[in-house]
Amino acid sequence: MNSRLIASIAVGAALALGTTGCAMISPQATTIEYSAAEGVNVYDAGPLDVRNAFIVANEDGSEGNFVAAIVNQTDESHTLRIELGEGSSTIPLTVRVPANTTISLGADGEDPILVQNLDTPAGADIPGYFQSGDGDGTLTSVPVLDGELPYLAPLVP
Repeated sequence: MNSRLIASIAVGAALALGTTGCAMISPQATTIEYSAAEGVNVYDAGPLDVRNAFIVANEDGSEGNFVAAIVNQTDESHTLRIELGEGSSTIPLTVRVPANTTISLGADGEDPILVQNLDTPAGADIPGYFQSGDGDGTLTSVPVLDGELPYLAPLVP
């Protein structure tokens, strides 16, 4: 009878450890940074932060509107340099952001930036290099969307 009790306790302990032990080695989802929106966030491009950057393309993907919020929390004006695409087909964009200001391209009365010769259909990503100030810049994937959602429809070129 004593051995049955010990076996029951061992099975119960193994079961409890087996069902809860996986949480000990799994990463917590709340500690993983991600963009909870359509676009991407870029924080390592220099003194300027880029939030929710994406492109809304026309039907054939030949052109699109670049949309993003660009945040300057410094006491100086800075220029954000953006290169979309790769190689010889790189599309350069620049945005000047005054000190202590946020520019919301495509919202708050600010026009988005028209990207011509995009050649990227909706549903794909395009490489985007973002750099400002003395920062090294950051390469990331910028999503290309269509105007299917009602709030994106006005942004289709």
